[in-house]
Amino acid sequence: MENKEAYNWTIEAKASLFDLKLNEVWAYRDLLLLLVRRDFVSFYKQTILGPLWFFIQPLFTTIIFTFIFGNLAGISTDGLPKPLFYMAGITAWNYFADCLTKTSTVFRDNAGIFGKVYFPRLIMPLSIVVSNLVRFGVQMLLFLLMMGYYYLSDARFQITWAVGLFPIIVILMALLGLGAGMFISAMTTKYRDLAFLVGFGVQLLMYATTVIYPLSTALDKYPEYAWIIEYNPMTPIIETFRYGFLGEGSFSWGSLGYATGVTIALLLFGILIFNKVERNFVDTV
Repeated sequence: MENKEAYNWTIEAKASLFDLKLNEVWAYRDLLLLLVRRDFVSFYKQTILGPLWFFIQPLFTTIIFTFIFGNLAGISTDGLPKPLFYMAGITAWNYFADCLTKTSTVFRDNAGIFGKVYFPRLIMPLSIVVSNLVRFGVQMLLFLLMMGYYYLSDARFQITWAVGLFPIIVILMALLGLGAGMFISAMTTKYRDLAFLVGFGVQLLMYATTVIYPLSTALDKYPEYAWIIEYNPMTPIIETFRYGFLGEGSFSWGSLGYATGVTIALLLFGILIFNKVERNFVDTV
């Protein structure tokens, strides 16, 4: 006798806005892993250097930042070796920026799949965050190797207790990029101009974050504008990252709590907007 309980999925035209269908996301976890593998393989399939680009991009960016901002502009790095200071900021920023930019175009990039096959749409942005985590792990390895080199060179830095917050920092970067990316992706189905703003907007946002300068320098030299940097939720995350691994940074529980609150609020708002738009985005994308 046929087991009717095996067929228990109901596809409805209308559902509650707050029904995130997380049970379906978990049921489709195998699809999540396949999408992660697809992103990794397709991105480097026809490249000569392949995964070595994971190392090349942050390494060359660090060299340029060291020459321009560290040597020519003479911006302070709180006494830390300049390449190590910039590598820390670049490693953290790249993961957030990748999650944001790639998630922000998820509806446009996957319209063909969404229009033909049913699966929880939340799977797609989640797969982007997870696949970017692989790249982040490789860049973290490069950062740790650089730390080892400067440690053997007797450079002035120290690992502090805050390094134990590293898993929380990674989760905050991922969720912040995911929430902002889903919100922008939902908006671009109706307002196409946002897609053009994301690319250079993320680059401009980097300069309002403590990637190329410490927060202490911004507060000291430009106190009237420093609040923009201080209330950027990525600033406490990067400062905590540097404080944990290098012993320098403006760490405080209040700032980290603020970043956590903004991340949670933006994530929930992004998921709700994403959940609303994904029902009829095929008609507008």
